[in-house]
Amino acid sequence: MIVARPAGERGHAVHPGLDSWHTFSFGQYHDPKWMGFGPLRVINEDRLAPGAGFPPHRHANMEIISVVLSGALAHRDSTGGEGVLRPGEVQWMSAGHGVEHSEYNGDPGGTTHFLQIWIQPDRVNAEPAYAQRAFDLPGRAGEWVTLASPDGMEGNIAIRQQAWLRGCALPAGEEVDVALEASRLYWLHVATGEVVIEGHPLSAGDALAFIDEGRTLAIRGVAADSRLLMFDLPR
Repeated sequence: MIVARPAGERGHAVHPGLDSWHTFSFGQYHDPKWMGFGPLRVINEDRLAPGAGFPPHRHANMEIISVVLSGALAHRDSTGGEGVLRPGEVQWMSAGHGVEHSEYNGDPGGTTHFLQIWIQPDRVNAEPAYAQRAFDLPGRAGEWVTLASPDGMEGNIAIRQQAWLRGCALPAGEEVDVALEASRLYWLHVATGEVVIEGHPLSAGDALAFIDEGRTLAIRGVAADSRLLMFDLPR
């Protein structure tokens, strides 16, 4: 089964300095049909104006992944983790038994556009942890690059869930395949650009969920700067 999640049907919230689209129920946006997908709980597409951000607040027992699409995101947390995240970098914070953190636009000259992702962990009350890695998706255009996995092999980020997050930069006219196993759940999110999957066009913010699909998909790039995220999730 394939389930579509069009970008324009997501929840939308506008606050001072923040424009946010919610793939799943979050904050004041609640839709019982969209509470998450397997352990994938949040995909928020946020745009922060210069000087805007999220002041210190707490999380517990959640794997929080940030992917910057443009601009810069400044992060600081109570474990001592801090840094400025830029396009091409992925940041992971495992909240564990509890952590306080803040996020602000780190680009004083423009808007920061990023994805905030939450995945429920497969263990609770662990020690909080933090990591940040750079990935050259354009340099490996047309192929999947593992950004996060349970074991963190080959330089990707080790997360506390039996889940894989892969990214792909797909130029116009090129194709990439993805093999699906019927025993797993898959969520494909178009971060930027436009692609076609088996005749179905998808634009930035659109997503497809794959359930009980054991086959190989072909994805073709349409726009010059398409970025894809594929979540490979346990049931």
